[in-house]
Amino acid sequence: MSFELTQEYLNEINDLLEEGKSAEVAEQLSELHPADIAEILEELNKDEVIDITENLNSDLLGEVLVQLDEDSRKDVLDTYTGKEIAEEVVENLDSDDAADLISELSEEKKLEVLSNLEDVEQAKQIANLLTHAEDTAGALMATELVKVNHNWTVMRCVGEMRRQAEDVEQVHAVYVVDNNDILLGTLSLKKLLTTSTKTPIKEVYNNKFQSVKSTTENEEVARMMQKYDMFVVPVVDEMGRLLGRITLDDVLDFIKEEADRDYQLASGLSEDVDSSDTVFNLTRARLPWLLIGLMGGVIAASVIGQNEDELSAIPQLAFFIPLIAAMGGNVGVQSSAIVVQALANQTFSENIVKKLTKELSVGLVNGLICALVIFGVSLVIGYSQALALTVSLALLTVIIFASLFGTSVPLILDKYKIDPALATGPFITTANDVLGLFIYFGIGKAILGF
Repeated sequence: MSFELTQEYLNEINDLLEEGKSAEVAEQLSELHPADIAEILEELNKDEVIDITENLNSDLLGEVLVQLDEDSRKDVLDTYTGKEIAEEVVENLDSDDAADLISELSEEKKLEVLSNLEDVEQAKQIANLLTHAEDTAGALMATELVKVNHNWTVMRCVGEMRRQAEDVEQVHAVYVVDNNDILLGTLSLKKLLTTSTKTPIKEVYNNKFQSVKSTTENEEVARMMQKYDMFVVPVVDEMGRLLGRITLDDVLDFIKEEADRDYQLASGLSEDVDSSDTVFNLTRARLPWLLIGLMGGVIAASVIGQNEDELSAIPQLAFFIPLIAAMGGNVGVQSSAIVVQALANQTFSENIVKKLTKELSVGLVNGLICALVIFGVSLVIGYSQALALTVSLALLTVIIFASLFGTSVPLILDKYKIDPALATGPFITTANDVLGLFIYFGIGKAILGF
């Protein structure tokens, strides 16, 4: 049964903490899943979090810290020495979680933690993981796994698997390697149970498998696991030697982080922030795109100012400025969002010319419908045919242009290795606002003759 944090439960925890019973709170929380404990701790202040974590047993402490947000985790780890982190936290974590946690420490503290690990092999594995580039399979993988040699018999494999499984929390797969540790395939537990104990493994293992290199980007790992419905994928080096494995839960964490980052980028946030960050951090993340939007607004105001005489002669032109700007921005965001999604999922198989042609067709159809609607509405309201024609033609042109612009910009950004999610936010909206006004007044001059 899943845990649900209620205000009543949180009030109960706060009452115990006010009475100085942090040890009792820690004991009570120990019955919960580490993720649920982290959820509760994130509702408490810094001192309360530290008081509770000091009373958690070492087996649970590491799992809780992994689940905590980065700021709270830093607050707790700052109270520990490198030796204490090694003995009470890292030694109870899988290598991938330990490497992620240690990577957030200062260089001096990293060395202190690694040098105080009793298990030298574990220290080597974590140190090796820390050398892999961020956002690659090598940095995402865990080194704990079960592997057998293809020359062994089934009986020997069973014995070796029992020994290795003691160091692995969950056995998702059994990998078959040669004498040089090169990955050859996977071994089915069913085969082990139904095959003679004297049979060599080379006769029963499956040599059809998917793997990723340690340098493979995390996005590609996620796409592969989604495509082949994989719960775990092995990681190999350039020679094909088995290095580790990545499980679905690790990939889901990465996907969530990427989705949050892209959403914030599309919303005009230049940094990864959340509601608990300081006013300074939140301002720093929001201000750059606000200033860009401000400059776009200044340019738009300048365009309107340059057409002041025309607006004085035909004031009704001003009534449709918000409509033209809004429609251009909306259409541009729609077009760019589709392209960004296709690029993210690697389903963008059409060439640029074909895609632009398709968007031109879509923009033309949508533009014609919207233009006819606004033409009829303008006449019904009582505006002149000339003004109605100006607005409808301008709207048609703006929609077509915004469709093409919204399609091409993400492709251009992607080509130059810039996150195309940038194109779905204030950038595309501001650009379409300004250009839409140029188009609107240009058509107005041509039809109305001012």
